[in-house]
Amino acid sequence: MIPRRRSRQVVVGGVTLGGDAPIRVQSMTNTDTRNVAATVEQIRRLQRAGCEIVRVAVPDEEAVRALREVRKEVDLPVVADIHFDYRLALGALEAGADKLRINPGNIGRREKVEAVARAAKERGVPIRVGVNSGSLRRDILRKYGGATAEAMVESVLEEIRILEEVGFEDIVISLKASDVPRTVRAYRLIACLLYTSDAADEGLGV
Repeated sequence: MIPRRRSRQVVVGGVTLGGDAPIRVQSMTNTDTRNVAATVEQIRRLQRAGCEIVRVAVPDEEAVRALREVRKEVDLPVVADIHFDYRLALGALEAGADKLRINPGNIGRREKVEAVARAAKERGVPIRVGVNSGSLRRDILRKYGGATAEAMVESVLEEIRILEEVGFEDIVISLKASDVPRTVRAYRLIACLLYTSDAADEGLGV
């Protein structure tokens, strides 16, 4: 068998990721998070089906308040999916999120990312840097002539540098394109960059 690459291990609400931990099963709810009862019921059904980590959308302040109630009712680690407003990430941390998902293409200026990183570090909460080919910054799209695998990798690496510069290390990387070959190429590129340099000694959750 091909040996597994060594990566930094992170803990999401008691569930370990990376390192020598087993591959984890994660899903995302398709309920409106603001509907606490429906969201809790779906999370429980996912748990019965074998899900180990669940992600929920947090689009506004009402969803942040609902997240607090959801977190009280379920045993699974809950990931808060954040877009556009960094204040929702800060609120989700206070509401008990076990992990944050942020998108470099829409979370905002550097100081906003730094604020989220510092708050997450204080609480020991990992951050998933989730890059989608459909939401890359315009300057990166111009540089690469479109949403290529290389453009996706540059986007995620820029965000990682910001997190590391404020001392945040509990990072998980996610790269997604609308087609499988581009997604695979992006992961191969990031793995090559991280594990053929000093980054392998530092360790990043991939």
